[in-house]
Amino acid sequence: MTQGRHADAASCGPQLWEREPELDVAARALDDLCADAASSGSLVVYRGEAGIGKTALLDQVRRLTQGRATVWSARGGETVTSVPFNVVRQLLQPALLALSEEESREYFGDWYDIAGPALGIAEPTGRQADPQGVRDGLVAAVSRLARLHWPLVLLIDDAHWADLETLEWLVAFAERLDDLPVLVVVAQRDPEGEAVAACLDAVALAARPGTSRLRPLSPDATAGLTRATLGPHADDPFCREVWAVTGGNPYETVELLAKVQDAGMEPEESRAGELRALNKTARGRGLVTRLEGLGTDATRFAWAAAVLGTRIEPGLAALLAGMNPEQAGRCADRLRTARILTDGTYGDVGTLEFVHPLIATAVYESIPSATRTAMHGQAAWAVTASGHGPAAASRHLLEVHPDDDPELVEQLRAAAREHLAVGAPAAARRCLERALKEPPLPELWPHVQYELGCATLLTSPATTVRHLRAALEATPGLYGEERVDAVCRMSQALVHNDQLADALTLIDTESQQLEQGPQRLRLQASRFFWESIYNGESDAPGRSRRLADLAARVTGRDNAERVLLILRAFDMMNRGENAEEVAEHCDRALVNGRLAPGLGWTDTEWSFEILIALGFSYIFSDRLDRAESLFAEGIRAYESAGWSGGHLAVAHAFAGYVHRRRGRLTEAEALLREALRLTDRVGRGLPMHWDAAGKLIDTLLARGRPDEALKIAERYDYAPPYPSTILFPEAYSVRGRLMLAIGRTAEGISELEAASKAAQARGGHNTIVSSWACDLARAVADTDPRRANELAVQARVQAERLGTDTAIGEALRCAASLETGQRQLTLYAKAVTYLEASPSAYEHAVARVEYGIAARSRAELNRGLQLARSCGAEGLATRAREVLETGRGLH
Repeated sequence: MTQGRHADAASCGPQLWEREPELDVAARALDDLCADAASSGSLVVYRGEAGIGKTALLDQVRRLTQGRATVWSARGGETVTSVPFNVVRQLLQPALLALSEEESREYFGDWYDIAGPALGIAEPTGRQADPQGVRDGLVAAVSRLARLHWPLVLLIDDAHWADLETLEWLVAFAERLDDLPVLVVVAQRDPEGEAVAACLDAVALAARPGTSRLRPLSPDATAGLTRATLGPHADDPFCREVWAVTGGNPYETVELLAKVQDAGMEPEESRAGELRALNKTARGRGLVTRLEGLGTDATRFAWAAAVLGTRIEPGLAALLAGMNPEQAGRCADRLRTARILTDGTYGDVGTLEFVHPLIATAVYESIPSATRTAMHGQAAWAVTASGHGPAAASRHLLEVHPDDDPELVEQLRAAAREHLAVGAPAAARRCLERALKEPPLPELWPHVQYELGCATLLTSPATTVRHLRAALEATPGLYGEERVDAVCRMSQALVHNDQLADALTLIDTESQQLEQGPQRLRLQASRFFWESIYNGESDAPGRSRRLADLAARVTGRDNAERVLLILRAFDMMNRGENAEEVAEHCDRALVNGRLAPGLGWTDTEWSFEILIALGFSYIFSDRLDRAESLFAEGIRAYESAGWSGGHLAVAHAFAGYVHRRRGRLTEAEALLREALRLTDRVGRGLPMHWDAAGKLIDTLLARGRPDEALKIAERYDYAPPYPSTILFPEAYSVRGRLMLAIGRTAEGISELEAASKAAQARGGHNTIVSSWACDLARAVADTDPRRANELAVQARVQAERLGTDTAIGEALRCAASLETGQRQLTLYAKAVTYLEASPSAYEHAVARVEYGIAARSRAELNRGLQLARSCGAEGLATRAREVLETGRGLH
């Protein structure tokens, strides 16, 4: 009866006292959810110190849902924060266990192979998963399940102890609540650790209706709870002392009152002095003393349970405690009676849980340090022996003291591979960092560093550089293909960290140590590419000659040779050489018109930047159909593989730019805004931000929205100094055009002059890649007509050398804008003819409108107006319409 009375008080007492406002928030959100399947979702966050009643509130929310909604719940654990996707797996476990593999595939769709491994319902694909893609897959999976199980309520307790992967999912999921009919209720303490705090702050910021901070019970509420538990005869001095001893903490109050009942103590003033000593047995050392009083076996079983953490399997706890099932069962019963452990379930399996996290913490911390470390080692063995893989055992291996154990190193490396395969690079990094402390055998040490670098390649370029440098500098070190791969990966990370000069130096140093052959060729190809996009290059003509000589000796028989052909085409395109020859080199790099095996978007031997170079060579050679197909394939490949971080952002950016060059401005803007959204999730201030921002600014200017373009430029600091890598379209030209469009003419001319110097230093003469000459000619036409004419002539010569309809048409349009009379009309007519034959619909529309204005031709203006509208060039369409509406002098 004592336990029964205590259980009632614990389960329905604290939440009934001074928690009505907090409970009403959730109740109203539940009413809204159940009223309409099309309603927006809600997120309620309860914050407060340990024992303040957060779990009791969640229990009460669960009661409110009975008969009205489906409830899934999960709970973080202090000792399992290193287990990736632990809490989200708990949360979805009821749904996942109810689905067959076929049903899961049907509900998850394309996300099954991406999110399934993280949830433990599918085997990993075998390659490193992109964590952002896995996160997106989990959001999509939970979103679909939420609609299937509407009305659905998700309860997450002790979120401050949730694993980082779950918290990152929760942040992303919270951003989607406007579109999802689901109620999420989160309970948490104030977190420790920067990454966890950042996630939980983001969750709190997204909370709607909001966040509630729970306060201690008042003296009156504590008195009410005391009398509800012990009887109405509890006198005022006794009740006041209960409040003074517990500080109004609901958990401590309930526990203290239960002990008063157990002791048969009368709730009167004469016994109030005993409460403080009695309260000490509820937590900390007092609880440990109470545990020890249950006997050595019960203590050892409780220790085993604390080491295992949450969802404690009784058989596993017995194995760790060194007991047979009968002994373990008796210990579990004693611990239940003592309100230390309670029963739980995981699917159809019965489990054990600690009654309260405070108890779990006290028991875990009571284990002598050496004993605790040894038990984690035993737990790793027990988990493995029970059929779980290295990843499941890794959280215990992380706690074992370093001891020169080669087998432990291999277990941690295996666990890291499993973590990477499900999209948990942070967990993989912890395993590999711990493996380094063991330490590995000298000959394995650089390989572990190499694996660490690869584990962070998609998420942290600076970290990648640090570990790969350590691997390369080690003695003994990496050799052969693995060393070359490490050099290529490190150079790629350096570039993405805006350290391109360091990348070039690294490749040069390594190349000098290799004989001629495929590996040296791979390094040379990487160097040529990075050098070709380096703003600080001083010997562009020399590099082009060396590349031309090397490319002339290859036929495209393997991927190294194909890459050299792509790089030669890219260099020719930048230098404005004949576009037919550029396209011919690109075509030779393909196999039956497609990317060769091993040279795809998700292949890791060659960086995806090589394919960007291929696509750009096609773009500026007027082969936009081939470029569009290539970048569309990139988006499909990344989405299929679940790579939704920086790789997918880049693919969207360049696909958007193809649309911009084709004159599909509305589609281009949508793709480029999506590229920036994806890029924002990766980080800030990266070269990919500048790249996508520049393309969007260029597109908005074409649409006639300079004010919006300026906002993008200001948001992403699109102004000097620019990154060390060249941006496409070229940054000086884009910003110069922007400054001219908003009336800051002097700044615009200054930017275009800087573009001139940069292009000449690099030997770049493609008038479409760097369009500064025509823009500058028009800008200085009134103040320096002679300079303007020289620039126009130069642009025309270079355009005819390149030979594309777009380049020649644009150069003719520029020349026409500087002329008058019949000469102007003749040049405009030629420009229109070339641009009509080009794939560049927007440039054709501009030429038509300008020709119509110059010729005062209503027919040409109407054609230009129709073209502008079809392109989404609103500013150009307005200009044409205004001239048509005035009608002055038109014929």
